[in-house]
Amino acid sequence: MTNGSEMLLTKPEIQAPSLAIIGGGVAGATAAVHLSELGLKVTLLEKSAGLVNGPPICHLHAGGNLYREISQQQCIELLRQSIETVRLYPHTLNRRPTVIAIPHSDPGSVQEVLPRLEVIRSAYQQLVAEDCHNKMLGEPSDYFRLYQQDELERLALKSQPKVPTSFDDWLIPFAQHTDLSQLKYPVVAVQEYGWSVFRLAASAHLTLDALPNCQVITQATLVDSKFVDQQWQLTYQDRDGYPQLLQCDYLINACGYETGKIDDLTHHPRQRLVEFKAAFVTHWPRCHQEWPEVIFHGPRGTPQGMAQLTPYADGVFQLHGMTQDITLFSDGLVSSTAESSQPCLPTYLQQKLTQGWSSQALSERTLRAIQHMSQFVPEFACAEVGGNPLFGAQQIPGVDASLRAADVTFEDNQYARIEVVKGSSALEAARRLVSTWQLADVDTGLSIEQQHPVCLSFSEQQIEQKAIELAELRGYPMALAKVVGIRHH
Repeated sequence: MTNGSEMLLTKPEIQAPSLAIIGGGVAGATAAVHLSELGLKVTLLEKSAGLVNGPPICHLHAGGNLYREISQQQCIELLRQSIETVRLYPHTLNRRPTVIAIPHSDPGSVQEVLPRLEVIRSAYQQLVAEDCHNKMLGEPSDYFRLYQQDELERLALKSQPKVPTSFDDWLIPFAQHTDLSQLKYPVVAVQEYGWSVFRLAASAHLTLDALPNCQVITQATLVDSKFVDQQWQLTYQDRDGYPQLLQCDYLINACGYETGKIDDLTHHPRQRLVEFKAAFVTHWPRCHQEWPEVIFHGPRGTPQGMAQLTPYADGVFQLHGMTQDITLFSDGLVSSTAESSQPCLPTYLQQKLTQGWSSQALSERTLRAIQHMSQFVPEFACAEVGGNPLFGAQQIPGVDASLRAADVTFEDNQYARIEVVKGSSALEAARRLVSTWQLADVDTGLSIEQQHPVCLSFSEQQIEQKAIELAELRGYPMALAKVVGIRHH
């Protein structure tokens, strides 16, 4: 097996360039994995105690099926980027379908979504034809299936097998517990998978620990930067509050919603939005079935906003309600200014990010999320608060709040910022750093799997075990870290 340093085809007398990455979320950690596997010298600074600790990732977004408002082009980009990223992290998927249902309370219709689903299916077919490793979402011919009300009523009479495999198997609990009279038909089942943020964090931790040319420094905050003689002179504060110096050739800003702070520090102004969001962890004690993910569409930001049910192990479900008093916050979308590239969230939201939630706010919003879901799944009303919310702020480059596919921008002085809106764009961003800056002479004939032998050397069990440790360390139920759905072979 080729190791990373052998892959870097530089001449012996030329020293490999050194890179500093600020921010160890999904973007920064993935860039560190990719660059280190190529044999480059990487230092990753992360201000919290661990990696991949940001907004609530729960969903792969392969094909953008949850977003009716985004362009077809963004959907196809998200599909390709998602498949590439999970080829790098194959043990992070929860392989079970997603059901997309449109209630009578929503002005849309399934007929509007169908042409786009056909386009995504054919784009997926094309990706699989180009490279069989791209078959991460099942057979392209089975990418989605439509269900009429009478079919769901028939499924409701069946018992779910212990290990569901077909769309029919997965839809049995949905058919049994959903108020089917509230929905427009057909309902869509699509091979859109769940994505475990804890197994993603575990994959990054294990890989970077095993790569000798990557140094990860946690609880480190960048406080000053100067570009002198073609090198960055960085000052960061370590975990004990002492200033430390770091020199590097290239500086990568991967600070997520705080990207603007580093832009200000390095004098590279940029327009952007930041949106605070939260998802809520609930436990449904009576649930002993394997659920698909379920999306009940609704007009965003209204009391009828989308309701999203994401299943995990042991009867734990994560809920989004796209209303102002559940997932969204009325003053939670903020913009940068002429004075600063860093959008400024209101104090009470900033405090949630730095100090966590009060038990009252946690309880109120979680119970509203349960109530919102129970209008479609009446039995869900007996669910209870299952843990701390998954929350964070999402950055959106530019001024278009509906943008969902984005990757990396370059400035002078060997400075770049990775600005992913969805985590599934992370590998593409890392690859663009290498190609634009010509950091390594990469053999383009090598597959993603061949380029990342260390990352792909860990088993599903190793990653699951590490993910459970991280979930418990961060105060979340271990159910969020466990593998659910069809296991990867």
